[in-house]
Amino acid sequence: MDIFKELENIYLHYNDKKYVHPDPLEFLYDYEDLKDREIVGIISALLAYGRVAQILKSIRIILKEMQNPYDFLVSIDEKHLKDIFKDFVHRFTTDSEVVLLLTALKNIISRYGTIGQCFYSIYDDNDKNIFNSLNRFIKIIGNEINDNFNSLVSKPDGSSAYKRFNLFLRWMVRKDNVDPGGWDFIPKSKLLIPLDTHMYRICCEFSFTRRKQAGIKSVIEITDCFREINPEDPVKYDFALTRASMHDREKLNVLFNNCKNFS
Repeated sequence: MDIFKELENIYLHYNDKKYVHPDPLEFLYDYEDLKDREIVGIISALLAYGRVAQILKSIRIILKEMQNPYDFLVSIDEKHLKDIFKDFVHRFTTDSEVVLLLTALKNIISRYGTIGQCFYSIYDDNDKNIFNSLNRFIKIIGNEINDNFNSLVSKPDGSSAYKRFNLFLRWMVRKDNVDPGGWDFIPKSKLLIPLDTHMYRICCEFSFTRRKQAGIKSVIEITDCFREINPEDPVKYDFALTRASMHDREKLNVLFNNCKNFS
């Protein structure tokens, strides 16, 4: 069996909006304006930990208050942000952490114009992948929160899988039936797999990694395996594979056996 063809079949079947819910990605579909969508994207991605029902509930609470996200951040001040979100909690995330993030995004918009223009300013197309540029982007956010790294913005120590930030980048860079895209200055080939525990298990079964931890070394190793299969778009199968694992385990098992031969 051709691994590329089988992955393409899974992608063609499952990379469909009807399989998105429940997923924080669905919130991005409500925003046609890119400068709004990237704000919604980073908020939704950074809150994407824990039970999915709670994730969706927490994102709804924030977005309900923001209405038009870009205009909201431009016009609001920190005092009012504290008042609005004083009772917010999402697992380990406190109201003060949400206010820190929104204030950081507000300051970034003030300085660069949009979140996308901020990322563009530190993006280096000479890098093999997005890792170094992402680290620089997180450090910019860190500067805005006085290095008070927390449950939403973790310290860029070079070992984390950066799952939530890589998820955000997948949403913003790729454009297909599921990912809305918008950042055309980053090639899809530079993206890294948003590696959560579920995707890590799938890739271990693929034998794409034998590492014991789902850190950045595993992310790069796994992405490089997908890059051998699809050099132009190594993250293409991320969404479809997770959905296939939920809906068609038998088909995935066949793919696992063939991927072991590939590796």
